[in-house]
Amino acid sequence: MIIERLKELGYAYEPAPLEVLDFHQAVRTGNLIYTSGQVSNHSQTPIKGKVGEDVALETAYKAAEICAFNCLKAVGAIADINDIVKVVKVLGMVNVGKDFNNTSGVINGATHFFNSLFPGGSHARSAVGMVIPGNWAVEIEIVVEMKPAS
Repeated sequence: MIIERLKELGYAYEPAPLEVLDFHQAVRTGNLIYTSGQVSNHSQTPIKGKVGEDVALETAYKAAEICAFNCLKAVGAIADINDIVKVVKVLGMVNVGKDFNNTSGVINGATHFFNSLFPGGSHARSAVGMVIPGNWAVEIEIVVEMKPAS
């Protein structure tokens, strides 16, 4: 079960609330769930700043893992995360400092996290650099395939 594996990785899982401001954390269509962007904040420990200036690569890698965990919490707002078949797509956004160009190295934190939870199930991925609102170091959104509803 995914929830037990998360505990082993040091994450206490609780589903996220569905509604945030004027949008939802996640939306389901058929067997796919799309999450809204999830930022690098866990246990009231925000990771903010520009990667390569304020935030080191190793810290940003962990921030991507935290975002990935938060994506699972967003899925949990509308479905049982134990019903995830696989992560289909990851869009990783990195708040890049001047001359920082290793966005893939940052988003590897999410990829490695998902691959440890869903062995043998690689995903499609994009890792882009940009300015992220709120000065969050990393933001990630995912698409997951779910078991068919019964």
